[in-house]
Amino acid sequence: MIQKVQVNVPFRMLWETYLDKFMEYNLDPEIGIDADALDNFSFSDFKKIAKKFKDKERRITFHGPFIDLSPGSNDPEIRRVTKNRLKQVLELVPLFEPVTVVCHAGYDESRYGFFQEEWMEKSLEMWSWFGIRLGREGTGLMLENVYESGPDEILTLFESLEKDNVAFCLDPGHTFVFGETPLESWIKVLGKYIGQIHLHDNNSKKDEHLALGTGNIDFQPVFEFLKYDKENRTVITLEPHDEASLWPSLEFLEKFIPEY
Repeated sequence: MIQKVQVNVPFRMLWETYLDKFMEYNLDPEIGIDADALDNFSFSDFKKIAKKFKDKERRITFHGPFIDLSPGSNDPEIRRVTKNRLKQVLELVPLFEPVTVVCHAGYDESRYGFFQEEWMEKSLEMWSWFGIRLGREGTGLMLENVYESGPDEILTLFESLEKDNVAFCLDPGHTFVFGETPLESWIKVLGKYIGQIHLHDNNSKKDEHLALGTGNIDFQPVFEFLKYDKENRTVITLEPHDEASLWPSLEFLEKFIPEY
């Protein structure tokens, strides 16, 4: 199972603590490229880490920056900052050659509902540009659900952006905490666009990122979806927030989707 999943790790934690562990256990990383990494590490620092993984022929994915970014904002300065962060990520793509870059779709009804159409228009413009640019490097853009209450809120994104190398990253943990729609409905509505799945558990009260099987999420709809992915094209990423949560999560997956 280790050979079939990505393991999320912020770049700083990889640099300071976990690189040796990733090397020892041949873990494939989903590297968190956040503002801290972009502002405080040099190009040569990134190059060093990229070489380590490429020498080991490990599959790499990225999680892009998201804190306070808003691709659909009606404030042009906020969109400018958002785009500049994404441009910084683009500079690293040729180094790491990630299979995918995950970003947050970013819709929140409580914040953007009063200008939803404008939010969608601006978001489509931003993600189309980023998806096309990533596609030139052989990398896919995955947009992840977070605060969306249901799949219909972001369906238009994927209907419109499929041609621009953009797919859906399903996060069942986020649907359980923030969503108001059953996981089955997310898969029914957006299943054809799913290219990646983020896995972690919680008890529905907050986004805890627990080990799989230690919270209350029923992952069976995900496992049923994966049964039809005969070629294992869907990228699966584990998102533990501590090392102790990684190993039980791997055992959980080994038990429930041994054929994957």
